[in-house]
Amino acid sequence: MEELKVFAGRAHPALAQSVCDYLGIPLGKCEVTQFSNENIFVRILENVRARDVFLIQPICSPVNSNLVELLIMLDTFWRASADRITAIIPYYGYGRTDKKDQPRVPITARLVADLITTAGASRVMLVDLHAGQIQGFFNIPVDELSAQMLLASYIRKKQLENIVVVATDIGISKKSRDMAARLKAPLAIVEKRRVGNNDQTETLNIIGDVSGRTAITFDDEIDTAGSLVNAVDALLHEGAKEVYACASHPVLSGPSIERLSASPVKEVIVSDTIPLPEGKKLDKITVLSIASLLGEAIHRVHTGLSIGAMYDE
Repeated sequence: MEELKVFAGRAHPALAQSVCDYLGIPLGKCEVTQFSNENIFVRILENVRARDVFLIQPICSPVNSNLVELLIMLDTFWRASADRITAIIPYYGYGRTDKKDQPRVPITARLVADLITTAGASRVMLVDLHAGQIQGFFNIPVDELSAQMLLASYIRKKQLENIVVVATDIGISKKSRDMAARLKAPLAIVEKRRVGNNDQTETLNIIGDVSGRTAITFDDEIDTAGSLVNAVDALLHEGAKEVYACASHPVLSGPSIERLSASPVKEVIVSDTIPLPEGKKLDKITVLSIASLLGEAIHRVHTGLSIGAMYDE
């Protein structure tokens, strides 16, 4: 693996270090600084000419700074003559703006894809996109990985009885069905309606039988946790015995921590696609590492092996 180099921006260096530990290689050396005028400056501290470079940088809070940092780093590797540059973006910020669902609004997910490609990425690796069609926004190869296996494995080890997997909305029902198949459990769906553009939702109905069962909610991310706590309350009202929550991305913005603290949800299981600050680490939040998933994917891309074979069970 002499030609393989893994670097990290400032968004999630701990995850990048864990990935390098899995691969048995040192984390690439670079210097990322921000001047007093808020301009970001990047300097690569080792030779990357003709190397296979992987850059790990989720587009998480502060979203705009981390996005610009990602673009500048990609440009830096391109100008340093790296042979192939793979942008590993565990969390794709702006992924929820994937279509024109109102008049005169942007498709920012497409704009971000164009920026990443223009900046110099040869390939992109993403984790559990909010909308699968975002893969088609890129004109370069895209690998969408999933934390679903990690989440399902953790739940299986808990040996919960009489479970039902619950999609927190109709949009995530297909992935929830896959999760239900992994856990050999039935599927239920929370039918909800979003109110305006201010992250408020109105839960309307539970489709499926949850009475007397242990409910496992499933979604791609937990943002303000409004949808989740409403779903938990609705499930308990419909007779669910207890509720666990699963999601790939712990965005946890705004009042999310206060909402989860007050919610009767038993446990919230997430992955570390986004770093979780100390102030957001509740006892009921369990974080699973995706380092081995990313590390194995990097190894397979670098050596020309199949990514899809990783998910064969």
